[in-house]
Amino acid sequence: MKGMIVVKAHRCLGCKSCELACAVEHSASGDLNTAIRETPAPSSRVDVAQGEGFVVPLQCRQCEDAPCIKICPTNALFRADHESPVVIDHDLCIGCKWCVIVCPFGVITLDEKSRTIVKCDQCFERLKRNELPACVLSCPTGALEFKTLEGVVAEKRREFLVRIECGPEGDDR
Repeated sequence: MKGMIVVKAHRCLGCKSCELACAVEHSASGDLNTAIRETPAPSSRVDVAQGEGFVVPLQCRQCEDAPCIKICPTNALFRADHESPVVIDHDLCIGCKWCVIVCPFGVITLDEKSRTIVKCDQCFERLKRNELPACVLSCPTGALEFKTLEGVVAEKRREFLVRIECGPEGDDR
């Protein structure tokens, strides 16, 4: 399943279901009741950030020409193939934080306990099983969607055509 996580910020309630689902998915147990007692506590790869009058889930945008991959001195960040998300090999990460510095979206963080980086991998193991990322599956309002590039383009075209047909104020022409 190749695609991207699309954020529809206007739908986000700030409930943080995506954060919880992500942390559980990346926990040692994969189970909520067990994960809450794990040490170290599992961390989310998505962050519901508060803007000026809005909330929005932020996670790695999986850059095509990812600066984090280019700058990593140990090759801990990589793609399995050109369509796969950027993933991390924690055994290779030395915690130098170069990737944190070059990330244009500020979505790569350092886990204080393991001293290695944490970033969204689109739940790569789930994708390999043709399952949706945990954050997408958990979102009660559909603020997070998993789509192919072609799907995103088709949706944008439909929206544009509706605007042309209905006019700028939504009036039927």
